[in-house]
Amino acid sequence: MRPIRPAAVLVPIVDHAEPTVLLTQRAQHLPDHAGQVSFPGGKIDKDDKDPCASALREAEEEIGLQSAHVEPLGYLDLYMTTLGYRIVPVIARVRPGFTLKLNISEVDAAFEVPLAFLMDQANVQRHSREWQGVTRHYYAITFGERYIWGVTAGILRNLYDRIYR
Repeated sequence: MRPIRPAAVLVPIVDHAEPTVLLTQRAQHLPDHAGQVSFPGGKIDKDDKDPCASALREAEEEIGLQSAHVEPLGYLDLYMTTLGYRIVPVIARVRPGFTLKLNISEVDAAFEVPLAFLMDQANVQRHSREWQGVTRHYYAITFGERYIWGVTAGILRNLYDRIYR
């Protein structure tokens, strides 16, 4: 049994004519999930009003996304990880025209992927691998040189399910 670790991530949909999803690439030097593609976010602090406030705070700390550009729309389903994280995904519309300032101690890059590409199930694969003696299944999406998998791809799959099912 692992302790439950509450966390929140922002699922930022940039309101272009063709909407995109703003993602980050975690810094290579981090001890956990180094170099992986993720949503901006992190642990819910006791001083945060709610998971939405946590996600907005983390997005500002990690990539400099100012909340003035962000309109929270609601929550996706809770996402539990095998490491004990209970992640609350906060879906939000992001007004274009923002300027990012990456916190290089946490993030190597921020980039946008067309929402239509992420929602096209022809681009989504289901993989499996052995981890600690158990076969684990996960979603994966390749976009150019980016490999989006695990929690991030799972949350995107939840978004797909909410929109299309």
